[in-house]
Parts: sequence; C-alpha cells; structure tokens
Amino acid sequence: MTQHRDRNRPATRRSLPRHLARAALIAGMVTFASGCSWFSKSDDDRVDLSDPTASAGQLYQEANEAMRRGDYETAIKKYETLEGRYPFGAYTEQAQLEVAYAYYKYDEPDSAIAAADRYIQLHPRGDNVAYALYLKGLANMSRGDSLINKIAPPDLSKRDQSVIEEAYKSFSRLVEQYPDSQYVDDASRRLIEVRNSLAKHEVQVAEYYMRRGAWLAAANRAQSALDKYNGSTSTIPALELLIRAYDKLGLEQERQDAEEILEATRQANDEDS
Repeated sequence: MTQHRDRNRPATRRSLPRHLARAALIAGMVTFASGCSWFSKSDDDRVDLSDPTASAGQLYQEANEAMRRGDYETAIKKYETLEGRYPFGAYTEQAQLEVAYAYYKYDEPDSAIAAADRYIQLHPRGDNVAYALYLKGLANMSRGDSLINKIAPPDLSKRDQSVIEEAYKSFSRLVEQYPDSQYVDDASRRLIEVRNSLAKHEVQVAEYYMRRGAWLAAANRAQSALDKYNGSTSTIPALELLIRAYDKLGLEQERQDAEEILEATRQANDEDS
C-alpha cells in the first residue's frame, strides 16, 4: 500500500544532508544489534531518556518512529532531550522544527507556536523558515478548537480575533517572503479564509452597535471592514450596514455614495459569476 507523507509535516529527508541520513541508519543498526530484548520492551523504553550515552542519532530516530506511531508525547520528549544534550549537534536544528510539528499534532498550539518562533529566531536564514511560518499559521487557526470544531468546519469569526490576525500575519509573511515555497498555495488559500473571517467579525461588531443604537460606531466598524478587507465576502453586507447607519445619522450624501458603491459592487459580482 502506498503511504503518503503528511503535507503539514516538514520535509525531513530534504532537510538532512545525505551523510547524516547514513549516520541515522547506522545508529539504528547498532541499536538493533544490541539485542533482541528490544521487542520485549515498551515503546517508551526503546531509548532510555535518562541514559546519557544515547546518541543524537538514536534519539532522533526514536523520535521519528514515535511520530509515525502517533505517539506525539514520546516524540516531544525525545526531540527535546536531543536538543538538551546536543545543542550544537547535527540533528538539533531539524529536531527543533520537528518538535513544533509534534506539539501541533498533540493539540498543543501554544507550544507549537512557541517552538516555531524559537526556530525562526535561532535560524532566521534557515531552509525551513517558510515551513515554521506555515505551522504558526495553522496552530493559530486551531487555537480554541473544540471537538465539534474538529468534526465540522469552525466559524473563525467567532474566535478570538487576535489569534486569527496572528495567523494572517504568518501566512502573509510566508507568501511574500517565500513565494517559491511548497507551502505557498495552501497558505494563500488559508489567507483568503482568514481575511474573510476578519471582515465578517468587523461586520458582526457593526451589527451589534446598530442594535444598540450606536450609529456612528456602527458606521466606523462597517467602514473598517471595507478599508481593511475590501473584496472579502463581507463587502456587500458591510456596505448595506453602512447605508443603514448613514441613514440613521442623517448623512444623506454619504448614504447615496455608499448606495452607488453597493450597486457597482453587485454588478461586478454578477459579471464575475
């Protein structure tokens, strides 16, 4: 059966030089040759994390095996042990990136973001900065996820918008600074989703102000949605709300201008559809 690599995981094989890959293979062969007692041990006992003689190659290989099993907690421990023991080792940079992904898969988005940020700070010109930014965006989008959100598509506009804005920043930086990255296409699609969410939230706040009779505040919020996120899926709702707010405020000319823009927007949408 053909196995497909998780597209959200860093491309480990491309990140390690060929001689390091051979070293990892040799380390695995040596560990296997140490005795068949491996098969009688639990997965967590394959490498004793308290054993100071465990090599970087052993720790890295065991962490990767734990990831493949979906044992993210064990993988995190082994990646972090590797970095702690071998801070300047050949496997350390990749382990710093892999642990961010492991935290993300373990549903620990805050830790994933912190690990990705740390990788970017330590390796600002590293080959995998684009991936770290992509992972930051994904982790921010997942913050606040519930079990229901994992089953049905979540409404990002109802989330804490500060974390959605952080996702927007990460995806934007990826697209702008790393246009040739393999993650650009998906990041671009997610940018549209996040942008629409931010615009929708602005309109929701404007509607709240309308219900409260705060016409000026409502107009300002609707205008903000148009200024920041023009062309989003909330453009027409924002214009409609702006017209209502101007009408309540008695701003006749502003209302007429908004109506003209609304009509032009609708015509443009009809032509594109």
